[in-house]
Amino acid sequence: MPPDSETAERDRLDRATRDLDPPFAVVDLAAFRHNVDDLRRRAAGTPIRVASKSVRCRDLLSRTLDTPGFAGLMAYSLPEALWLHREGMSDDILVAYPTIDRHGLRELAADPAAAAAVTILVDSVAHLDHIDAVLGPNREPLRVCLEVDAAWHPLPGGLAHVGPRRSPVHTPGQARRFAERIVRRDGFRLVGIMAYEGQIAGLGDAPPGKPLLAAVLRWMQRRSAAELAERRAEAVAAVRAVAPLEFVNGGGTGSIETTRAEGSVTEIAAGSGLIGPTLFDAYRAFRPRPAVLYALPVVRRSGGSFATLFSGGYIASGPTGPSRAPGVHLPRGLRLTAAEGAGEVQTPVSGAAARSLRLGDRVWLRHAKAGELAERFSHYHLVEGDRVVATVPTYRGEGMSFG
Repeated sequence: MPPDSETAERDRLDRATRDLDPPFAVVDLAAFRHNVDDLRRRAAGTPIRVASKSVRCRDLLSRTLDTPGFAGLMAYSLPEALWLHREGMSDDILVAYPTIDRHGLRELAADPAAAAAVTILVDSVAHLDHIDAVLGPNREPLRVCLEVDAAWHPLPGGLAHVGPRRSPVHTPGQARRFAERIVRRDGFRLVGIMAYEGQIAGLGDAPPGKPLLAAVLRWMQRRSAAELAERRAEAVAAVRAVAPLEFVNGGGTGSIETTRAEGSVTEIAAGSGLIGPTLFDAYRAFRPRPAVLYALPVVRRSGGSFATLFSGGYIASGPTGPSRAPGVHLPRGLRLTAAEGAGEVQTPVSGAAARSLRLGDRVWLRHAKAGELAERFSHYHLVEGDRVVATVPTYRGEGMSFG
């Protein structure tokens, strides 16, 4: 961002929020709309199922679902899925992780409308056994989705595992055998397959200042994508021979182009690309605009090129390290200090831009992950141009928390 544009952007955000006391979080609606349109452009006609955990704000989910090209939600948990259905958000919700929630299962089975709208994930007979133990076998069938492991096993026998540790169902043969077990049991209806290639979708191929690592990542992702395309097609064909499928879900924000090219995939999951967190700055093929920001106030000037902000220790989940720390967005030229990082009660920043900061000035930051900032703030202030046009609750503000 050129210096003049940076100054104008910071002045615009400051004007829009001049009546608010930081810390607070905002959604830049122009950036959000750009990201919505860019995801749709990249999907090129393949429907996008919105990953709600990357958003965690019903207003933003509604805005996205109202856009052609987006269809259905991917929920984090069964209680979240049931809540979203009760609130009228969608009649097509896939729970992206297995559930052992007994109360949620009983609520799902007792509500025919919810049972027709919500699909739960399974990857082992143990999941089926647990559901039967909670509900008993004499019931209307629950919709289930079979998860196929999308990780890359470059060595025979699974001696090397590249990607998230998810389903134990890896091969087409395993997928077919498990599908057969599902359809033979009363109380279940197999309607879909999911396979999430996190080693491609969630891992940027252009880490800043690391050209050798970037080359290795790109090589890995090319090989992994080629292997997965063949294996996923075979797994889908094997399962379709056992049961008719309504959907085959794959991908994520970082793999839209490769996932949409697979003929066996009927829909793509995406969510982080709507928000534009710092972890998604490290991709060559696309760059979401920063749509969700938060402001911290300057509360100390400790001298020279240092200033101290109030609060701000919003560290993202995942492997501990600098990539999970928040990033300073505006003014440019500020960075967290190595000695303190982002702290619970104070966050020192350093850099030439700190010399011009005064007490009460705002420093604008971005979270490393898309949805986790909503766990810190009960509301998002929606900014259009230089005005706050609405204030809407996050999940936390509605009493629905992931924590």
